[in-house]
Amino acid sequence: MAFVEQSDAVLVVEDEPLIRMDVAATFEEAGYKVYEAANADEAVGLLEEFADIHALVTDVDMPGSIDGLELAHYARSDRRIKIIVTSGHVKIETRDLPPAAIFLKKPCRAGDIVETLREMAT
Repeated sequence: MAFVEQSDAVLVVEDEPLIRMDVAATFEEAGYKVYEAANADEAVGLLEEFADIHALVTDVDMPGSIDGLELAHYARSDRRIKIIVTSGHVKIETRDLPPAAIFLKKPCRAGDIVETLREMAT
């Protein structure tokens, strides 16, 4: 298990409130500071406001001006950030992701998302 720095913050972007709360709570239990957004537009605002966000977990399909995949590319262009993209509706190919990002097909357990992020940190 990797040590979590107090400054490590994760941004969880998911339009389904119960899924978002479950993933956020699991990250908090693992020692991460968590920011939540219901869509990519909210997420962009949080990324611009908080420099301590070092990881992004985003669903692909959600309302707003951009989807989660576009959000992932935006986040990577702005800073070094670990990115996990999830979807239960579409299969994302590695070539479509930002460099070093990971795709997880839903349904996946919140604990698996946390473990994937920890593995990315090693």
